[in-house]
Amino acid sequence: MPRVIEIPAKLTENHSAKAPEWLAGLPSTAAAYVDRWQLTIDGEPLSGEASLILPVVRRDGAKAMLKLQTVNDESAGEALALRTWSRDDVVAVLEDDPVTSTLLLERLESRTLDDLPDHVAATRIVAEFLARLSAVPAPPGIRTLADVAGAMVDDAPGLIPRLADPDERHLVRRFVAQVTELLPESGDRLLHWDLHYYNVLAARRQPWLVIDPKPLAGDPGFDVFPVLWNRWDDLVATGELERAIRDRFDLVLEVTGIDRDRALGWTAGRILQNVLWDTADGESSIYPVLRTIATALRL
Repeated sequence: MPRVIEIPAKLTENHSAKAPEWLAGLPSTAAAYVDRWQLTIDGEPLSGEASLILPVVRRDGAKAMLKLQTVNDESAGEALALRTWSRDDVVAVLEDDPVTSTLLLERLESRTLDDLPDHVAATRIVAEFLARLSAVPAPPGIRTLADVAGAMVDDAPGLIPRLADPDERHLVRRFVAQVTELLPESGDRLLHWDLHYYNVLAARRQPWLVIDPKPLAGDPGFDVFPVLWNRWDDLVATGELERAIRDRFDLVLEVTGIDRDRALGWTAGRILQNVLWDTADGESSIYPVLRTIATALRL
């Protein structure tokens, strides 16, 4: 009798409104790929923010992870990006179906860089990955930072007025100006977009490997931001929060060699992006963590 696949509550909560049909069809879709790729489920379903992940075993006995996700701009280039980067840096793609963005990935360990006690050492490891990944030219077919950032600039005038504080509106308009200035040279490197501590997992063939890219062709400076607002409690615990933010930012630039001004400009762009997402969802103020980062870096 086929195993009943239960959908994790977090995935149901995240997709019940925006992708109900995809969510309802997940058990049968998963069963179809288990049969197609001759897999055996050998663990409980796991969930990211936007994907169902099933521990499986291949016919040859190799352990793997079956990842099912909606088809969108973020998921469409995932397999291509992972196959473009060095296998020494990223999780291996064993099978994929471009039509549905379904992936069969090598199984890594559950330990992430968030579990590494020394947050400075963890940041250095992320920065080393950023340096290597962003050295690779983006292949044809990957969406571009120019398009993403251009859309941000276009959307900003309609969303900025939703901020209640005039000072915050002024700050966000300054971010728009910085992104507008950077747009003509927005880069062509293969970016991860979401390179933070949770997306670097321990492995057997390498100490650490990167997972879950949202690939983009663009400027490496755009990929500095994720380490600045993850492992936030470690920054707070230093007792000098703004200095700790600057130290983390400086460490990433030291390791990667990314131009400081461009990294600052694109970090302003990442904050702008989050503010636009939040205001589109009904928020009327800038998330305090984003304000703190902007203040610390004098954006």
